[in-house]
Amino acid sequence: MELLALAGLGTVAGLLMALTGAGGGALGVPLLVLLLHLPMQQASAMSLVAVGLAGALGALLGLRDQLLRYRAALMLGAAGMLAAPLGVALAQRLAQPVLLGAFAAFMLFTAWRMWRSANTDAAGSAPRPAQPACVRPDGELRLRWTPRCAWVLGRVGALAGVLSGLLGIGGGFVIVPALDRHTNLDLRSIQVTSLGVIALVALSGVAAAAAHGQLALQDALPFAAGSAAGLLLGRRLAPRISAPRLRRGFAVLAVLVALLVLARALRG
Repeated sequence: MELLALAGLGTVAGLLMALTGAGGGALGVPLLVLLLHLPMQQASAMSLVAVGLAGALGALLGLRDQLLRYRAALMLGAAGMLAAPLGVALAQRLAQPVLLGAFAAFMLFTAWRMWRSANTDAAGSAPRPAQPACVRPDGELRLRWTPRCAWVLGRVGALAGVLSGLLGIGGGFVIVPALDRHTNLDLRSIQVTSLGVIALVALSGVAAAAAHGQLALQDALPFAAGSAAGLLLGRRLAPRISAPRLRRGFAVLAVLVALLVLARALRG
């Protein structure tokens, strides 16, 4: 029964990744904590295995469809891989209620940003800076690289890595809006590139978690298998759901999850 529960929760995480391009750990981690009563550190490690596998699968499919900007993914991923062990080490030093409270705060912030993004989409595309840091010239697939572009992507990747190691969220909720703001890529390319970064960052986080003895591989594998299945299902569903409706639905769910996690943190 527990294996089926792990696979089912992993499916939810993978589905979220496919629909938003963001880390499925945003729902996977709290579900593992609330429903299976796992410690935050162990749930984060399991989540990283799942989002890493699903992210790699989504990135490979995106590469086939020429949607993955692999050089940007490598730049973001390299910075994130260097920073993820820092997040894991910090998680080992924080008390469980503190970690749960930090996760709840992150979910509330994410819900607010998702709701605002949905309203922006409904009214029309949000204006981007006149000169984004990373530009893909018209008619070309690749971004034009500049020192400013490399600096921005490296900074974003490092932040995603720390959050990934600390909370097991994969980092997609940092990467997707950052790429939307600092590049002129279309949304599908942004989402697929984010999945590539998630795969790289998760690899570093999983290695660090294993080194700290927090990775239960026998539980992580069915969760990861469910996540991969959820991602494949989500790729079929995504074209049928409007982005504003999806984001509003996720925002409401994120608030509910945050309140449940916060209640668990207050109970100690």
